[in-house]
Parts: sequence; structure tokens; C-alpha cells
Amino acid sequence: MEEQGGQAAFGWAARDDTGVLSPYSFSRRVPKDDDVTIKVLYCGICHTDLHIIKNDWGNAMYPVVPGHEIVGVVTGVGGGVTRFKAGDTVGVGYFVGSCRSCDSCGKGNENYCAGVVPTSNGVDHAHGGVPTKGGFSDVIVVNEHYVVRVPDGLALDRTAPLLCAGVTVYSPMMRHGLNEAGKHLGVVGLGGLGHVAVKFGKAFGMKVTVISTSASKRQEAIEHLGADEFLISRDPEQMKAATGTMDGIIDTVSAWHPITPLLALLKPLGQMVIVGGPSKPLELPAYAFVPGGKGVAGNSVGSVGDCQAMLEFAGKHGIGAEVEVIKMDYVNTAIERLEKNDVRYRFVIDVAGSLGSAA
Repeated sequence: MEEQGGQAAFGWAARDDTGVLSPYSFSRRVPKDDDVTIKVLYCGICHTDLHIIKNDWGNAMYPVVPGHEIVGVVTGVGGGVTRFKAGDTVGVGYFVGSCRSCDSCGKGNENYCAGVVPTSNGVDHAHGGVPTKGGFSDVIVVNEHYVVRVPDGLALDRTAPLLCAGVTVYSPMMRHGLNEAGKHLGVVGLGGLGHVAVKFGKAFGMKVTVISTSASKRQEAIEHLGADEFLISRDPEQMKAATGTMDGIIDTVSAWHPITPLLALLKPLGQMVIVGGPSKPLELPAYAFVPGGKGVAGNSVGSVGDCQAMLEFAGKHGIGAEVEVIKMDYVNTAIERLEKNDVRYRFVIDVAGSLGSAA
């Protein structure tokens, strides 16, 4: 079912589980009083997009227009909008709706609402139950509550991935006290999420150690991203020497991996936060965390408030993702490369520069 009557939109969509994207014309919904209409400038490509377009999770509603790391400019606002005006530079992250009435929403944790509406491939019950279509398109209409302001001075292409990857690591760092100068943070995996975690950790004044299976990433981690140390997780001697040295660990790896050796790196009462999503269950023996009073938590993106605070922090410290900017017609090649982790560290689509003439 396609909702008609709104602004004509043009993007790229997957039609089936091959995940191949191709040009797609559709209509956005008619804006309501509390809606913001946004011209999409840039949109990052996340691993979640890859899973959705290939129906890895069995919930794809084709045609799927992916994209939830959106930076754009406001082109119109409803009569009830108070926070934004035409011309404002804004962002839209992983979700564009929630129930606004549950305990999680009431506490400002909309990302944990049972009725959260993903920006792409979600069911938007508040607007006719149509599937949401994301930022691989020239325009999007979003309730102002789920829109964030992009601070002046941030490079817009490098800001787009912060709307998902950035807040996914920033939010748990704030919640678990892994934002205090002098503390020691371990970052497992140096990909789209991990490299941003390193940047946030250093901006907080922390000692940061990157933990990786790949020795080839040492120079990048230390010389380019500013990590203090690099630990090869497959090296028993290195791991033994680092036992009990870390206050917290952010684990960004999305493939199965042993976490017992990682827990050994924590000090007593240390905290590990898992932000990756391995499909195979992780192994967590009690002896790895009970004797030391260690914690293992999960985290799913962040709230709207978290996202705004994260952008303000990024603006103050000049933080942006390391990106490879592409045109829309390269997106299928980019998806293939993403499957092989062949990107340093996030693809970002120049949407306006690709689709502007068609908009």
C-alpha cells in the first residue's frame, strides 16, 4: 500500500532479497501540523541497511528505501512546529516515531519503546500503517520530535554517520560513566562504530585501547585516530599483560567472537557494553563476570535527546566520522564492499549531488 497525496519523491529501492537497489519514484505523506519536510543532503550506509534490503531478518517490506543516517535542510514546516524553520540544517536517525506514552518514552528513552518506528522499513501506524522509506531519497517528512539540529561548523558528510554509529557508542558511554577523564576505555573492533568510539573516548580525556584481531589496523588506530594502545585479541601474551586494566569496554563487533577474554581485561566492577549484533549467541560463563562484579549490558542506538547531546559534543570537539563519499549510482558496489568490510569507515551517499536534478 502506497500513501498518495504528498510530495513526489525520488530515491533508490530494493525490490527483493537480492538487495539490488534501483531508481524508484514514490510519494511522501501529506505533512501534518507538527511535521518537518527535509531535503536530504547526505545519508550514511549502515550494516542494518544491508540486513534489511537482503531480508536477513525476515521483515523486509519491499520495495525498501534504506537509510537512517540522514543530514538535510528544512524546506517546510507545519503550523505547529516550534523548533525548526526553513533553512535549518538537521538530522534524522534510526527512528521517526514512538508511542510517546509508555514508560520508556516518558523517561526520554524513545529508542526502547515497543512501538518505535524505524526510519526505513518500519510500520508507521500514526500515518496509515504504510512502510517507512528512508534517506536514500531526495526528500523526507518527519515529526519534529524526531528531528535533531546539526550544530554549525560540522562537516555534513562526516556528520551523517553520527546519527546512528555515533549515538550508538556515545549513549552507553554517557550512561555507564565511560566519559570521565583518566579512565581507561577498551574499544573492540575498529569499524564504523569503533572508530567513532575512539574519537569520543579521546575527547572525554580517556585512555583508549583498541582491541582487534587484525594487527594491520595498529597504525591507523594509534597514528590517525589517536588511540593510546593497540591490543591484538588473538595474542595470549598481550591479553594477559592487559588483564584487569580497563574501566569499561565498548564491543562493536557484529560477528560472533569470544567475550570471556575481553571480560578479563576489565577491572573489578568494570562494565562491558555490547553494541554489535552477532546472530550466533555469545558465550557468557558466570565465572567471567560474577567474581569481579563486572557488568555486561546492551545498547540500541540512543534517544532523540542522546542524539542531540552527541551532536553538540561532536560540534564542540570537531568530531566526525571517517567517510568515503559516493554518488547514488555507486550504491550497489558500495553495498558489496560493505559486505566485505572494505570501507574506511563509513560510506556516505551524496544524495543531493546525485538526485538533485531529478528532485
